Amino acid sequence: MRILMASDRSLLIETADLDEAMRLNLAWGDVPGIVERIPGARTVLVRFDPARTTAAALRERLAQTTVDADHVPHLRDVTIPVRYDGEDLDEAATLLEISADELVNRHLAADWRVAFSGFAPGFGYMVSGDPLFDVPRRSSPRTRVPAGSVALAGAFTGVYPRESPGGWQLIGRTDAVMWDIDRDPPALLSPGTSVRFERADTERLLLPTLRSGSSSEPAPTRGSLSEPAPTSGSLSEPKARRNGLSEERSDESKPPAIEVLTPSLQLLVQDAGRPGHAALGVSESGAADRTAMRAANQAVGNARDAAVLESVGAVTLRFHGDGVAVVTGAIGDISLTDAEGRTRGILHGAPFAIADGDELSVAHPARGLRYVIGVRGGVDAASALGSRAGDTLAGLGPDPLVAGDVMRIGDLADRAVDPVPQPRDLPAPGDLVELEITLGPRDDWFTASAIETLTTQEWEVTPRSDRVGIRLHGETPLERATAGELPSEGAVTGAIQVPADGQPVLFLPDHPLTGGYPIIGALTDRCLDLAAQLPPGTRIRFRIDEGQS
Repeated sequence: MRILMASDRSLLIETADLDEAMRLNLAWGDVPGIVERIPGARTVLVRFDPARTTAAALRERLAQTTVDADHVPHLRDVTIPVRYDGEDLDEAATLLEISADELVNRHLAADWRVAFSGFAPGFGYMVSGDPLFDVPRRSSPRTRVPAGSVALAGAFTGVYPRESPGGWQLIGRTDAVMWDIDRDPPALLSPGTSVRFERADTERLLLPTLRSGSSSEPAPTRGSLSEPAPTSGSLSEPKARRNGLSEERSDESKPPAIEVLTPSLQLLVQDAGRPGHAALGVSESGAADRTAMRAANQAVGNARDAAVLESVGAVTLRFHGDGVAVVTGAIGDISLTDAEGRTRGILHGAPFAIADGDELSVAHPARGLRYVIGVRGGVDAASALGSRAGDTLAGLGPDPLVAGDVMRIGDLADRAVDPVPQPRDLPAPGDLVELEITLGPRDDWFTASAIETLTTQEWEVTPRSDRVGIRLHGETPLERATAGELPSEGAVTGAIQVPADGQPVLFLPDHPLTGGYPIIGALTDRCLDLAAQLPPGTRIRFRIDEGQS
């Protein structure tokens, strides 16, 4: 095996093949200091806790691992009905130099096995013993792939759990629900599952056959192609249940709450995220600016990981009931107007008392990008997999908040209010920011001049940025030394992925777990929160961490 640096808190282990990657992933399940493992087509990404181990010690431990020849345990059998009418069916058949009918017949005849999960919750990378299936991705990814699309890429087949961008070849579609947070387990396809495809002759979902022989079935699924999705922004029962919303205004007999009067460009509930669910294809997500979240919770006396509101840009909120609140993160004008119409300014980072009917107005930031609004007791939203974080890529956690939404305030305060503001130096558009990085794991895919360009050229933050990633633009694109496609492998928050156009994308918390573009480097952990506060127009210069080994 080859062990590569993936960030200052993660290693990428390159293996001989998929089977070895799967066996090693299982063997490292109880290694002290490992936080999470993300297997890929020929790799395992290992995230570790620097308080419990070091990169050097972990390298030595992993290098000494021996495994037997056993494959991933066979957990259960699943049958998936497919209508083979995909937009790329004929093109994929042409690439494989066979007819479309033969492609479909071979796809139906193959014994598929879920090797690993990634990209999105419920997305299983399935492999078979049929050597036919080695299909290149589309040269230009689609911006929208419908949920239920059955697709091919490389040696893998997969089913898109929800509508998302994608570059795989679409050969069909299914009504089977790949991911349902109310089902146990939520993912229909998990590593070790055996899968057979069959031609769909009905619209019904064929539930998985459990290998144990039990007659029990998963809970009824939701979100199939035949069911209408809740209207965005509606306080319908499904959304109310998912967000923990209250449609009623508070009075003396009801708990305190926050009402959204004017939402920002993006208003989300966030907390410390949901680490440890990589096997389900679920990334950690959580607050983009962890420093701001922790400062907000400290200021109002909450547990440090209590849920807060994360706002990109200006927002207006109304409080129902009395309490304490604070605004951290981005810096801009903040004011509070009481029920009598009297307005006063609010100090950034300092806790302030709120009364029933008070309206908080936060202006467009002068510096930074994301405000964090904390309330004593925390935001009491519905949780998913143990977290209230809204994951915009995976669709997990509370939906983005819109005008009229009402969020209850919880009771998570566990200490006294801390009145000490914590000022930070955040950038404004046009400012130059230096970010520290480690090189790897795929810096060898780039020319020496590309490495020099990465660290000497200024990169501008473009408006085409979100919680998935910051799209950067530089005058000189990064030039590859290695052509072709990279088999899917894990990525961390802060990774600098380089698509074919040579313009980097800096991953933020809602990034996909795995990807096929090479990663040239990654931000050090101490720079992640600053990256989350970079507004469009900010200029970046990367500096290599002097302590990289």
